[in-house]
Amino acid sequence: MLGSVLRALFGGSKKSPEEMFRAGVAAQGAGKLQEAAQWFERAAAAAPWSAGAHNNLGAALRDLGRYDEALAAFERARALDANLAEAHHNAAAELQRRGEYQQAAECYRRVVALRPAWVDAWFELGNMLTGAGETAEALRAFRRALALQPDHARARWAMAMAAIPAIPESEAEVAAARAAFGAATADLERWFANVPAEAGAAAVGVQQPFYLAYQDEDNRALLGAYGSLCAELMGRWQRERGLQPRPAARGARRRIGIVSAHVFNHSVWSMLIRGWLEHLDRGRFEVHVFHLGARDDAETARARAWAGRFVSGERPFAQWAEAVADARLDALVFPEIGMDATTLRLAGLRLSPVQATSLGHPQTSGLPTIDYYLSAEAFEPPQAERHYTERLVRLPRLGCCFAHQRGAAAAPDLAALDIRADAPLLVSPGTPHKYVPRGDALLAEIARRARRCHLILFESRPPALSRRLRERLRRAFASAGADFEACVRFVPWQDRAGFRGWLERADVYLDTVGFSGFNTPMQAIECALPVVTREGRFARGRQASGMLRLLGMDELVAASDEAYVETAARLAQDADARKALRTRLAASGDSVFDDLAPIRGLEDFLIDATK
Repeated sequence: MLGSVLRALFGGSKKSPEEMFRAGVAAQGAGKLQEAAQWFERAAAAAPWSAGAHNNLGAALRDLGRYDEALAAFERARALDANLAEAHHNAAAELQRRGEYQQAAECYRRVVALRPAWVDAWFELGNMLTGAGETAEALRAFRRALALQPDHARARWAMAMAAIPAIPESEAEVAAARAAFGAATADLERWFANVPAEAGAAAVGVQQPFYLAYQDEDNRALLGAYGSLCAELMGRWQRERGLQPRPAARGARRRIGIVSAHVFNHSVWSMLIRGWLEHLDRGRFEVHVFHLGARDDAETARARAWAGRFVSGERPFAQWAEAVADARLDALVFPEIGMDATTLRLAGLRLSPVQATSLGHPQTSGLPTIDYYLSAEAFEPPQAERHYTERLVRLPRLGCCFAHQRGAAAAPDLAALDIRADAPLLVSPGTPHKYVPRGDALLAEIARRARRCHLILFESRPPALSRRLRERLRRAFASAGADFEACVRFVPWQDRAGFRGWLERADVYLDTVGFSGFNTPMQAIECALPVVTREGRFARGRQASGMLRLLGMDELVAASDEAYVETAARLAQDADARKALRTRLAASGDSVFDDLAPIRGLEDFLIDATK
């Protein structure tokens, strides 16, 4: 009876759901992904109660790149069988791909509850907790993975990187974390000395010391040791593979490679890559773009159209390394190193005679395989060379050609957020990890002196980071005698139109201390919004000040913490001063946009470096 019902449901097929399932497994094993998906879809339709069929359907759809459908199938499998660990694991991986770290962590927690000995689930749980800012719990997960498998190289690497917290509670915690990271790097160097080349290379970049950049300290020594280790492990892999740099294919034009996972609507694209691709002289340069990421949007389409050669799509790391080497480049440029694992691993190889990085993640890479650091005249302090392991190149003005970001603006609903329309709005749109602990007291003092203002910050993903920042600020306001509840508003993260609406409505933009913004201050200038910045010691703390000095707005650049507080509080209370500044910004602000001087400087550098 059941067989006849299923045949009726499935158009007369004589295969049972079990046979359909086995056919799907066989097709999957043979690499016939489309056929496998069709069989699993039929099995799931014939036996909709089968969690296994939905789980395997999801895996087949994932392999075909149909990620939304895959996640939906995994969720159905989880709902049907809460004890199917594989479904929880697969759902976690898809949530991880989307950057939904907290949701992925919940799935991995379920996996390890069901399978306490699943080592890689503990490792991935640690990764997700790191991404969510839950450092202490992440360390516990990595330790559990290593207790189960002491030679798990990726867990050992990730645990060392987790020494740097996303939201430190104090400057003392920052100092302790830096010491711990230095010691952990030395331990990694000793431990990895006897690890096979493949396993060592696979560990590089599974986590990176991303949050070091947001500490207002000189990172050259720490990142130099870390970069040397990365390059040693990747170089060992390269030698074992016999992957030699190909001689440059010298012709009438220099062959330039750009490697990035951010060739889409992203800050690295907007700041650097777009200007390079749009404006480099095609009579002198042939540009090859290697897009490592999975995101593909209208900006990716621009890149594809502008590039002489565009390489993208998921592939194993070895194939990426071969693709870059086979291009026989004169120079290879990494817009950022420190935000993407594949980028770091490629940068740790020698694939071109000249290799450079730039301001996408604005600090030294520490890699001995990177020859040059492309920065900006406007950002670098005197004697800045000592901050880099690379040779520092100061490109003209802002060092990049940033296009106008004009677009529609959506006015914020102030009443819905309990914001008084007559109070000055001080907007500070940094992500939570950009706020150094010593800056909390400055924001509190600005609020105390300005009295009736509102300080606008933005909720981030993952939300745990914003919660930690909020509690840290609450303590600083209490110490300063400022009213946190009356003043501070954390508003939801905005799309482009919503963010522009806040910039147009705000009265003052407060740049983050220690790590200045680039894209956001440029958008504020575009909206003629006065930007108050505390000029830092390193290029990453001097981006907004560089813009303002080029515009002749030096009075908005504070050389001390007290000057930063005084300038911001005064502008919050002086509507006439704000109006005058807006008028000046409206008249001169265009001069820092669509600036070709940095492109001409980059061209001269590339020609000279590749002689």
